[in-house]
Amino acid sequence: MKNTANSAMPEGAAEDMPAAAATPLSDRIACLAEFMTQERFAVLCDAAARRTRYMTVLAENMYHGQNAAALIRHCDAFGVQRMHTVETLCSFAPNPVVARGSERWVEVQRHSSTRDAIAALKREGYRIVATTPHREDTTPETFDVTRGPFALVFGTEHAGISDEVIASADEFLRIPMCGLVESLNVSASAAILIYMLSERVRQSVAGWRLTPAEHDEVLFGWLCRSVKDSAGILRRRFGEADPLR
Repeated sequence: MKNTANSAMPEGAAEDMPAAAATPLSDRIACLAEFMTQERFAVLCDAAARRTRYMTVLAENMYHGQNAAALIRHCDAFGVQRMHTVETLCSFAPNPVVARGSERWVEVQRHSSTRDAIAALKREGYRIVATTPHREDTTPETFDVTRGPFALVFGTEHAGISDEVIASADEFLRIPMCGLVESLNVSASAAILIYMLSERVRQSVAGWRLTPAEHDEVLFGWLCRSVKDSAGILRRRFGEADPLR
């Protein structure tokens, strides 16, 4: 199942429409930019320019709303544009107080099962990297970010990643502990790993940015969510039946 609940484009944008009938995306972006301050538009442009899909995150049955919110907020803070969820045991429902609106800026792609999620990620060329304190493969310092796109998998708060993830993982990643505790909670672990690896990606990988087309799609989606009555504005400006498509 593929369901981008918070996709960059508004709902319905993916439905087919004759290309010649649609207004160029650059014109739509310029139109909506007129309805916000130059400073705000510059902030959105700068954030879109720093976004990446080279790395992504998969949350497997994360049932605490605070942790779900923290995970999506980490993705936004460190420029990870898309994350994935498996919700066979519980819904991925970020606590809005903790998320603080970050769910508006990050795409969430939902999958019907762990198997489907892993298969979809592998089809897109991602390495499946399971986060667990029980394997000695790599640490945030030694993990090779240059070998290709990767997906960090975080499991449930108590049980961790499932056996299915362990069996399908291409690599394992752990955070070394110096104290007596075996591991950190999922929110803290995610913050450390997403920050460290996203920084290393930007320093070491030439193609980490969104493509120009992806950049414009993300920016347009953000503008549509930021400008009141964006559909009406575009309809009046360009005269299209459904200008958000």
